[in-house]
Amino acid sequence: MRYLPHTEEDIAEMLRVVGVHTLDDLFSLIPKSCCCRTRLDLPEAISEWELNSHMVRLAGNMAAFPEYETYLGAGSYEHFIPASVSYLLGRSEFVTSYTPYQPEMSQGTLQAIYEYQTLVSRLLGMEVANASLYDGASALAEALLMAIRITRRKKVAISRCVHPNYRQVVRTYLAPTGFEVIELPYLENGHTDIQKLDEIEDLAGVAVQSPNFFGSIEDLQTIGEMTHKQGALFITAFTEPMAYGILKNPGTLGADVVCGEGQSFGIPQSFGGPGLGMFASKMKYVRNMPGRLVGKTKDADGKKGFVLTLATREQHIRRGKATSNICTNSSLCALAAAIYMASVGSTGLRYLARLNHDKCEYLKKELVKAGFAICFNSPTFNEFVVEFPKGFENRYQELLGEKIVAGYPIAADYPELLNHYLFCVTEIKSRDMIDTLVREIQR
Repeated sequence: MRYLPHTEEDIAEMLRVVGVHTLDDLFSLIPKSCCCRTRLDLPEAISEWELNSHMVRLAGNMAAFPEYETYLGAGSYEHFIPASVSYLLGRSEFVTSYTPYQPEMSQGTLQAIYEYQTLVSRLLGMEVANASLYDGASALAEALLMAIRITRRKKVAISRCVHPNYRQVVRTYLAPTGFEVIELPYLENGHTDIQKLDEIEDLAGVAVQSPNFFGSIEDLQTIGEMTHKQGALFITAFTEPMAYGILKNPGTLGADVVCGEGQSFGIPQSFGGPGLGMFASKMKYVRNMPGRLVGKTKDADGKKGFVLTLATREQHIRRGKATSNICTNSSLCALAAAIYMASVGSTGLRYLARLNHDKCEYLKKELVKAGFAICFNSPTFNEFVVEFPKGFENRYQELLGEKIVAGYPIAADYPELLNHYLFCVTEIKSRDMIDTLVREIQR
């Protein structure tokens, strides 16, 4: 509960000191058209215990997510979380994610972030990773701004196969800057069409996602070579890092910057948040990275220690030299991802990735046997697009009533793909669950 300690006299004295008469005067610069001038339609105040009881009743009316059999992916994935993650994450040393300004007091937090950076660098095949960003979408936007800073060019290209929400965040970031965002179309096989890259002048960076929004695995090496011919930076995004358990990592395929969402690694879906923005690059670009970087050093006695090596934000350095206004990192989520990666190890990650791939392929095969069309014929990881006959939306609603979420309808984001649904299968789905889904869809 909020506790407001200030009396009316306290508030009046503070207003006098800053030179205004009322609280409204503090917001005088905001246009009146943007302000709500009417009273909010709120119920009368109740006691704290009455409010607690009210919240319990509201929670009882909510649909419990675990009761549903969901086959949704699209950037948020249902994975098993080992008990080691929640146990270690709850230790008192890690219950705060406050910025470790005083290294002598924050060695545990700093070392945890350092280990996270090391694991992310290995996973993505890059030379350096930062301490994390807010989520995958903001990480991609920051990567494109980073490319603009490095190349001093004014255009960026982003594939339409990149998650629609990520593309919207990129547009929001870049809209006030005057930089141009060019979208690259996709081919019939679900891959990005890069044929027109040679025609774009003043190109700072090219961003693709692999596996992309359709689940298709992009030809990163070819895209990277074409991007570098233009003198631009090659940026690879992802929403499902589990894929790199069996796929070649982007670093070995020519990526300059790799960024994406790390929710799959030990972080619950939690109805959409919080997330984890993973961000890594080549070492030569490290001073242009957003966020902060933890490094290893030695103290005056020669003992190993950890410090904030880089923190290139406005609070720390001159505004003109700052790389972004990102002022924190998702350190608790980053710690969860580090514990997860350390718990499963490279062998376990490979095993889990193979399970995701194989179970997804089984569902794909069963849907084809049932007479449905797979939209794109390229290799996929744990997601794919299915085309259903016209009118399937009625059956889709019926399945929701039966607590089965049969994929994600993508027509809102891709109007040309009406009656197309994105399906996802992770390691927690059994063969019986998949067979039941196919059987229910056919009914």
